[in-house]
Amino acid sequence: MSQAAKPAIGSGVDERSRAFLLKATLTLFFTMLMGISAQFKIPMPPDGVPQTLQTLVVALAAMGLGARWGMASMLLYLVVGALGAGVFAEGKAGVGVLIGQTGGYLVGFLAAQPVIHGLIRRSDRTVRGWGAIVAAMLAGHIVIFVLGVLWLTFLRGREDETYTLMRGIKGGVLPFIPGMILKTIAAVMVGLAVWPRSCRKFW
Repeated sequence: MSQAAKPAIGSGVDERSRAFLLKATLTLFFTMLMGISAQFKIPMPPDGVPQTLQTLVVALAAMGLGARWGMASMLLYLVVGALGAGVFAEGKAGVGVLIGQTGGYLVGFLAAQPVIHGLIRRSDRTVRGWGAIVAAMLAGHIVIFVLGVLWLTFLRGREDETYTLMRGIKGGVLPFIPGMILKTIAAVMVGLAVWPRSCRKFW
C-alpha cells in the first residue's frame, strides 16, 4: 500500500468517528429537549392529559436524526424518566408514569419516529417538501393518539365501566387538535429551514 493511501484511510475513520459523535450528541440534546418541553404543559379537560410541546420535539427528532437515532433519543428519555429523573410532564418521574394514564402517549413518542422519518425522507436521503412534513406530522400524531387513547381507555375503563373508547377520544384527542395544527406549522417552518442543508450528515 502506498504512503499516499494511508491518510485517506485514516481520514475516513476520523470522519465516521466525528459523524458518530455528532449523532450521539444530538441524541442527548433531543432527550434533554424532551424533558424541557414536557414542562410547558396545559392540563386539558375532561381527563387532565396535559398538552405539552413534546410532539413538536418528537417530529424534529425524527426529521433531524433519522428513525434509529430518533428512537434512541426517545428511548433514552423514557429510561431516564423511569429511573427517577423528573423529565415527564409536571416534573413527574418513575415507572408509575409509564404505566399510568399517559403511558401510551409516551410509548407513542418512540413508535412515531420511523413513521415520521419514513414520510419525509426521499430515497436519495433528502427531505421532501412541506406537504410531506404535514403528512408526517399527522401520521405521527395518529400513532401517538392511537396508543395513548387505547391505553387511557383501558386504564380508566378498569376503574369506571362507563368510560368508553369514545370518551377516551373526547378527552385524549379532540382537545389536542388546535395544538397539533400549531405544532405542524412550526415543524414545517423548522424542517424546511434546517434539515435540507444538514440531513445528509445525520441520516
